[in-house]
Amino acid sequence: MRRYVPSGLVRALVAWSVTLGVALAAPRPMTFDDQMKFRRLSTVVVSPDGQYLAYTQGVTDKAANRVQYDLWVMPAGGGAARQLTSGPRSAADPCWSPDSQTIAFVSNRDGKAQIWTVRRDGGEPRKVTDFFTNVSGVLWTADGRHLIFVAEVYPECPDEDCNRRRYAAAEASKVKAQMADRLLYRHWDSFKEGRRTHIFVVPAEGGAAKDLTPGDYDAPPFSLGGRDYDVSPDGRELAFARNTDRDEAISTNNDIFIVPLGGGEPKRISTSPGSDTHPRYSPDGKYLVWLSQERAMFESDKKQVILYERATGRLRRLSDKVDISFDELAWSPDSQTLFLTGDQRGQVPIFTLTLAGNDVRTLVEQGQNGNLSVAPDGKTLYFTQSTLTRPNDIFSVATTGGAPKQLTQVNEAFLQEIAFGKVEETWFTGADETRIHAFIVKPPQFTEGKKYPMILLIHGGPQGAWSNGWSFRWNAQLFAAPGYVVVMVNPRGSTGYGQRFTDEISGDWGGKVYVDLLKGVEHVIGLGYVDADRIGAAGGSYGGYMVNWMLGHNTDKRFKAFVSHAGVYNLTSMYGATEELWFTEWEFKGNPWDNPELYEKWSPHRLAKNFATPTLVIHGELDYRVPIGEGLQLFTALQRRGVPSRLLYFPDEGHWILKPQNSELWYKTVHEWFATYLKPETVQ
Repeated sequence: MRRYVPSGLVRALVAWSVTLGVALAAPRPMTFDDQMKFRRLSTVVVSPDGQYLAYTQGVTDKAANRVQYDLWVMPAGGGAARQLTSGPRSAADPCWSPDSQTIAFVSNRDGKAQIWTVRRDGGEPRKVTDFFTNVSGVLWTADGRHLIFVAEVYPECPDEDCNRRRYAAAEASKVKAQMADRLLYRHWDSFKEGRRTHIFVVPAEGGAAKDLTPGDYDAPPFSLGGRDYDVSPDGRELAFARNTDRDEAISTNNDIFIVPLGGGEPKRISTSPGSDTHPRYSPDGKYLVWLSQERAMFESDKKQVILYERATGRLRRLSDKVDISFDELAWSPDSQTLFLTGDQRGQVPIFTLTLAGNDVRTLVEQGQNGNLSVAPDGKTLYFTQSTLTRPNDIFSVATTGGAPKQLTQVNEAFLQEIAFGKVEETWFTGADETRIHAFIVKPPQFTEGKKYPMILLIHGGPQGAWSNGWSFRWNAQLFAAPGYVVVMVNPRGSTGYGQRFTDEISGDWGGKVYVDLLKGVEHVIGLGYVDADRIGAAGGSYGGYMVNWMLGHNTDKRFKAFVSHAGVYNLTSMYGATEELWFTEWEFKGNPWDNPELYEKWSPHRLAKNFATPTLVIHGELDYRVPIGEGLQLFTALQRRGVPSRLLYFPDEGHWILKPQNSELWYKTVHEWFATYLKPETVQ
């Protein structure tokens, strides 16, 4: 006979058992395997009827050496989520149909990445495209008739059959040689192979795709984030970014073009010599906005908001008097307000900006926020947010302001197992009496009165910033877990502290920024809990450059060990092998033969005779931004100098280490290196 137990008592017993279990299993410092358990949530989009949210969620499959992303849907107000796709292939770029019944997405579930659709309430996905190569970036037109996507094509091919034959021939050929007649023949981690990125339109039910951006140009141009095209609300026009300069390797001159969705000659509508990107039509169809940089060749110039009146062609700057560089934008349904993100003093807040211009207000202040999606009634904004102690979750906030509401807790069970280090912020005086900001992450079991070894993490860019956000690549909590105080300074050149502060590193790579970092180290030592005899530093890209610069200046042996990941070593050789020449020519005021002074002044290789600090060198073969030769030259110099050193080489990685098993080896090797020289187990 079944006994009756009141439901309230059941809930109380469950809660008591969970609490007891947590108490018996005390939280512990995070390990690499712990980090691999965390779900990776991204790309939240609200349905046109405002009732549902679609998003992607990634789960790491370490054995398969990849991250599996699947499509999920949940009520917009919060509640149980439904998984719409499952492995073994990933899903990306979810996009709602206008009637809110179907979600389009990109998946390689049958080998090539193609557009698929799935009903909101579940069922078997339906394949829409059978293109000759991978597609990405699906966008549904507001009238529901067409889908937009991006793919790489041979620009000289007049039709799909020609492209299909060229792709098949290239895949079948035993000869894998590459030829080039101009620069930017390779980019980031792959060779261009004579192909261009173009934007296509295809009927929503499937059929022949039409190339809307033909020609020997990339449209949209390469981007590490953000969609650089949009469709007008009436479904008749496409806006997109494209660079038509002959020498792309020395040009950031992306411009905004418009073209009828039925095809035709694109019309250029932007005027800046710098980069114009992220076009977005207003819901009422009257306007187009985009992010614009004024200065040519400077990829880290301030990004301000430009408003284009479609009826008159008039251009207006909406944020020229605001000292914030914006990264993402979304319209309110009434076409009167923009929601934006941008770095600000170690956070990535959400801002609002009205068409009146220059009236920026902060809507969400804390955390690293992104993936903005506005409810159709204009009352709620949905977004993702992470911090230094929590990976991404979905949040909502009233567009009139107020406290954000957390809608998902996809990692809550894992987070309860982990003891995170306390995160603090501090300010100190750097070079030229300038105030400098930094994050400090203490060891997870920090005890007052003890002294701990310290690791200084140096960010890349150099125009970048450490922010209050989660990272799976350079995770401050994972660095702190063995018993280190982790310090993340945002020195000269960092973003989020005004454009002048960002500008001050150009032409001065080892100057004020170096002083800022050293003063930050001394500031933290002065707080009383760092062992001044056990300090190391690690950095990637520009951060690797700064490690190499410190290596040649560490005559007082302040630092006991270094980790240089993808670091620039010889500025002249770097110039000759990197791809985006606008970057080096802006930073060092020209090329090495016409203006050799700055290349010589700031190149770490000149100081190799001073190298004496144990250094771990890490580099990927497919890194075309900071090519492999930089790491190899550094390691050779260290070995010939007799300095304790080790080379960790990844033949299948680029600038970033992305594959889970490679990432595991990366963290293991870094931890072992610092443990050897900083000895966290001997904390006193």
